[in-house]
Amino acid sequence: MTRRWIWLALVGALVTLLGLGLSPARAAGPLQPQLTVSGLPPMQTTPDVALQPLKAMQPGPTDFAAPAALPLAQAASPRQVTALADPSNYGDRFATDINGQVLHNDFIAVIHETVGSAQSALNLFRTHHPRDQDQVSYHTLIGRDGTVYYIVPPEKRAFGAGNSVFNGPNGPETVRTNPAFPPSVNNFAYHISLETPGDGMNNRRSHSGYTQAQYASLAWLLAQTTIPDNRITTHQAVDRSGNRMDPRSFNGQGLFSLLRQYPTRSGLSG
Repeated sequence: MTRRWIWLALVGALVTLLGLGLSPARAAGPLQPQLTVSGLPPMQTTPDVALQPLKAMQPGPTDFAAPAALPLAQAASPRQVTALADPSNYGDRFATDINGQVLHNDFIAVIHETVGSAQSALNLFRTHHPRDQDQVSYHTLIGRDGTVYYIVPPEKRAFGAGNSVFNGPNGPETVRTNPAFPPSVNNFAYHISLETPGDGMNNRRSHSGYTQAQYASLAWLLAQTTIPDNRITTHQAVDRSGNRMDPRSFNGQGLFSLLRQYPTRSGLSG
């Protein structure tokens, strides 16, 4: 009897192993991550000036601090700080959409404003958001003093725009990567936000505008990319809901005037 049970156990184990070996491999989903990107600004590694939480409890609008910024005129490039978002607030860029269609979109730059302080925005991005509808981020944020905050690595997809489309020289461009949400530009967008001035923390259509340091840093940042002028746009322009106005009081002509002073922009102003 004992031998019989041993024999049955061995046969059962063999059947199990054969079953595992004959089981078909799980098919890859239609969404395939894009592993590398080029033509976007590299994220600077600045651990000595990276924002550090000052409190272990629930973050508040002033819970993060960084050393005072150097005046922009004293440096060849703006002050740069790494302030990584919580991983829940960004994701992979994809080489295919939800239907498995291979994507060929060139990058665009989308300019936003915070409608709040830089610190409150950074705290929001560093907060864990398990629900998809609460997740939000930019790749970079530019403070009133011109400081450039790196928030999401350029090879990752920041959640900067919801229902959106870029109407450019190639026609309407938008990508759906989540069946629960409308298509958006996020998969091929590099999101940059400007810190809003004090008189703009509201829903008015305009405010006093952005500082020269912010425009200088924005031009410097865009000069690190290969994104042509005709693919630099705003949140208001790509938004399909009609609710976004940002960046309000934005001087686009002034930005392009600064940007075209960079030799790296030769051939990109078309």
